[in-house]
Amino acid sequence: MNLLHSDYIILFLLTSIGVIVGKVKIKGISLDTSAIFFVALIFGYFGFTIPAIIQQIGLIFFMYSIGIQAGPGFFESFKKQGKSFLLLAIILSFSGGLLTVALSKIFNIDILLASGLFMGSLTSASSLAVTIENTQSILPSVGFGIAFPFGVIGVVLLTRLSPKIFGIDIKKEEEDHLNDIEMDYPKIFTKNFILENPNAFDKTIGELNLRSQTNTNISRVYQKYAMINPKASTVLRKGDFLRASGTKDDLKRLEQLIGKETNIKLPVNRKYTYKHFIVTNNKIINKPLGQLTLLQMLNITITTIRRSGIEITPNVNSKLRFGDRINVAGPEENMSKIKSYFGDEKSRLDELDFLPILLGILIGILIGLIKIPVSEKVSIGIGLTGGVLISAVILSRIGKTGTVIWNISGPSNQFLRKLGLIFFLSGVGLDAGSKVMSAISNNGFNLFIMAVLITIIPMMITIIIGKHVLKLNFLRLLGALTGSMTSTPALSAIEPLTKTNAPQVAYATIYPLALILIIIISQIIILF
Repeated sequence: MNLLHSDYIILFLLTSIGVIVGKVKIKGISLDTSAIFFVALIFGYFGFTIPAIIQQIGLIFFMYSIGIQAGPGFFESFKKQGKSFLLLAIILSFSGGLLTVALSKIFNIDILLASGLFMGSLTSASSLAVTIENTQSILPSVGFGIAFPFGVIGVVLLTRLSPKIFGIDIKKEEEDHLNDIEMDYPKIFTKNFILENPNAFDKTIGELNLRSQTNTNISRVYQKYAMINPKASTVLRKGDFLRASGTKDDLKRLEQLIGKETNIKLPVNRKYTYKHFIVTNNKIINKPLGQLTLLQMLNITITTIRRSGIEITPNVNSKLRFGDRINVAGPEENMSKIKSYFGDEKSRLDELDFLPILLGILIGILIGLIKIPVSEKVSIGIGLTGGVLISAVILSRIGKTGTVIWNISGPSNQFLRKLGLIFFLSGVGLDAGSKVMSAISNNGFNLFIMAVLITIIPMMITIIIGKHVLKLNFLRLLGALTGSMTSTPALSAIEPLTKTNAPQVAYATIYPLALILIIIISQIIILF
């Protein structure tokens, strides 16, 4: 038996080699997971194949994981920078379309063949399907087959090398991105204050309405040499010490209402303590804190919520999500009860519940099947990829439906993404490798030149405008660029550059719109 005739042997052999090659660094640059694609190219050239379903499953897993990660920040991101991302997608698609038409005239190439080059350069299989159905011609497929390998390779290499080409300091871009996040989610501080404002003397915390006026959490009150766990009914006296958590601005407002900040350390009360818990109890997920009556009954205060690396000051309307890390203050005797209430089962963060994933993917597939007729022969849809991405983004935003928790913990989501990438890049590389040399030899060098130009020039124009005109953060710019080109391999090439999720959020923000935009442009091209 020839082992190399086994699909399974080929799949795991080439992925193993790809992972090894991906770890090799040259001048600080490595291909990481993208190396699997290039190894698969070589295997594909020699005629090795794997079942197409492996590539599809990999793409589904990868896109679902991207949507789940980007979901919580997707809508806020689109509100803030959606117009800029959409403008980038329009610039890239239109410049690519104009260049395609111009080069087809210069090189005297059939416009249907040229349209295939355009779609292959942007790696848009969905637009190819629409074009073939509309024209009933094989020429778009020929052009797509020629340009697709170069589209994938060119986009991966340019996005990976662009920080070097444009002299970008990735660490500074990360810092700028994190600073932008901090503007939306300011850092939380804990300070001590002394009650000096006569207007606050002999009034309860509820009467002063400190929570709603300052958005701070009063976690401790030191009064008459005793530590008090504050309640709305707690009466404040002159000279009391208060410990509060909030942003800098929030704490300044509190200082104006009650009195100045003090560096005096409050004595430790063993009966009163601080604890950290992880939210894993399904029953309290997505419920406003104001409805969690056990907190009031046990006199427990949630001081901060840490979610996806961001600290949030909670209020009565804040909702807990699976995997949130919360800081609480309260009586020591009640901590064991509140621990079981929150769940605090760290092992659950490493569990991968496949039911929500499978249901979410199924919903995405159904969304992808929806098509809008634009003429008697042509219907436009976002396809399998777009449907799964949209499903994941929306479900991640919802968080929970009944007993089903849509959010996935970080480690589990990372595993799902890596597994999906391995399968997807293997399939794409093998397919592309089988066509590279034959396509070039059969169709001439001009087609190769066109494919390269259509891939590179619109990308360079988009990067320059995004960087110098729109002043976008470069990590978001790269994410928006790959999303505008609907290039999953390129996104995988960017991921190792940064520990932030800036590229993924930008990618998910523009991808569905870019998918439709490329389909429209590809149909306009064939009119010339």
